[in-house]
Amino acid sequence: MVKLSLNYRLTTIPLCFTIVKKGALIMKLTKTSLNDVYIIEPQVFGDNRGWFMESYSQAKFAELGLECNFVQDNHSFSAEKGTLRGLHFQLNPKCQAKLVRCTKGAILDVAVDLRKNSPQYKKWVAIELSAENKKQLFIPRGFAHGFVTLNADVEVQYKTDEYYSPEHDGGIRYNDPEIGVEWGNGNFILSQKDQTAPFLKDITNLNF
Repeated sequence: MVKLSLNYRLTTIPLCFTIVKKGALIMKLTKTSLNDVYIIEPQVFGDNRGWFMESYSQAKFAELGLECNFVQDNHSFSAEKGTLRGLHFQLNPKCQAKLVRCTKGAILDVAVDLRKNSPQYKKWVAIELSAENKKQLFIPRGFAHGFVTLNADVEVQYKTDEYYSPEHDGGIRYNDPEIGVEWGNGNFILSQKDQTAPFLKDITNLNF
């Protein structure tokens, strides 16, 4: 679970923070428009053989002020462009922080602030993650998450700091007008569960 140290808060982390050792950039953290949601960019080392990177390091994340105990890795494959998954969350006491990356193809990754005491409640941010740009999105607890694939044959992997709990699983309709996520144009492919998810105004058990 997230270790709630003070340096986890956005107000103590610069707009763009990097770890540099021996003149080499190791990892870069950039604020988004939402408090506590960050873009992570690992350093990629390439040569004639290809490339190598550390996609996650607990020690380096702690240096960036993000101290999470990730306990589960998830991996999804989407065959078609326009596949939309979300908006998903888990309720307390099983809510999850996530570290999301796209390892094949590209997605528009979306986080929605569901913390009722947050000044950004119901606000959202969207970041393109791709196998090419190798960016990752850190999403703290108290947020809904979803993504839409920007091409076919897409793979997404993400870490969570709490195990999946069906009893605490929740969702919001992807096109909820109260939130207004701009997913782009297209005939989206959704599961039946996501198509019929409730609107935010009809959810009475949010406890973030």
